Amino acid sequence: MHDTVWFEIQGLPAVSIASSEFAEAAQTQRKALGMEGARYVLVDHPIQDATDDEMRGKARAVLDQVIAALTV
Repeated sequence: MHDTVWFEIQGLPAVSIASSEFAEAAQTQRKALGMEGARYVLVDHPIQDATDDEMRGKARAVLDQVIAALTV
């Protein structure tokens, strides 16, 4: 979330991508960083043990959300 906020402050559209396990943390961090509108997209948890193919599937599943977040 820190990087997303930094890029947004620079005027560059950004979106954080995190595991669904960290939804509450993302909300808390963007509020603490003073940018409650910072965008993020959550992928299905878990990701730590996911295979490359599983990660590609998780990425495909949220691609439209990422594009939408960057083009709002």
